[in-house]
Amino acid sequence: MIGCALGPSPRARGPAPSASGPAGGVGVEERSIEMWWFQQGLSFLPSALVIWTAAAFIFSYITAITLHHVDPALPYISDTGTVAPEKCLFGAMLNIAAVLGMATMYVRYKQVDALIPEDTQITRINKVGLGLGLLSCLGLSVVANFQKTTLFLVHITGAVLTFGPGALYIFTQTILSYKMQPKIHGRHIFWIRLIVVIWCGVSAFSMLTCSSILYSGHFGPDLVQKLHWTPQDQGYVLHMITTAAEWSMSLSFFSFFLTYIRDFQKISLHVEANIEGLTLYDAAPCHINSERTLLISREF
Repeated sequence: MIGCALGPSPRARGPAPSASGPAGGVGVEERSIEMWWFQQGLSFLPSALVIWTAAAFIFSYITAITLHHVDPALPYISDTGTVAPEKCLFGAMLNIAAVLGMATMYVRYKQVDALIPEDTQITRINKVGLGLGLLSCLGLSVVANFQKTTLFLVHITGAVLTFGPGALYIFTQTILSYKMQPKIHGRHIFWIRLIVVIWCGVSAFSMLTCSSILYSGHFGPDLVQKLHWTPQDQGYVLHMITTAAEWSMSLSFFSFFLTYIRDFQKISLHVEANIEGLTLYDAAPCHINSERTLLISREF
């Protein structure tokens, strides 16, 4: 069983009132341990997601540029993870990023569910958002492990799953923010997320439009395998707009998840194991109805 606890961690609160000692009447002030921002609640999750994914992009890009596998000027993100050895690093790091993304989205789902459990409309949107988010993380893992030069169709399917449901996920979360303000949080967080959603939408539209024209067949049949571009190539401008829009859309995702940090400082999760007996036999000699044992309990 997974439980959800809302509110600041006891260690993140202000100093406790002073108390008099039993002998001599000396006042002793109890001070709570001062915590860094990423130690409060589960705020480390969105932070780790953004930092780790950005590191995957940067390390793969630097490796691919150093080995002259791609051009320095705005390659496709996945092109920086197409050729060995950078494709090994790219795949491994993005698989971990997909897991971090799933964990972040699940915690957000539990937080909204705990804050407004009685609103059926918000509950429905929250569940749809979780489904879209998990689908996007699955697409990210597919993109990481299936390069466009080997299995183009699978790679494109993964990219569509990553960016399509991913954009819809942040859109649903922005709707939830609109419905939750000002009762649950301030209006400013909604406006920030709305700006990020518009940014994401413009990037997605630009990428979809230009890539559709670029791969329509009017610029040659070998674009799928092409990793190096020059200004003299046909479709170069469309290629640059597409890659710029792809990087821009990824940055909009990063920006959106950074808005979770403050929200996640107010939540912690714990897991419990429900033991149905003292042994693992089907017919236990000494049966008890239910014994609950704490499996994991940690507050950050």
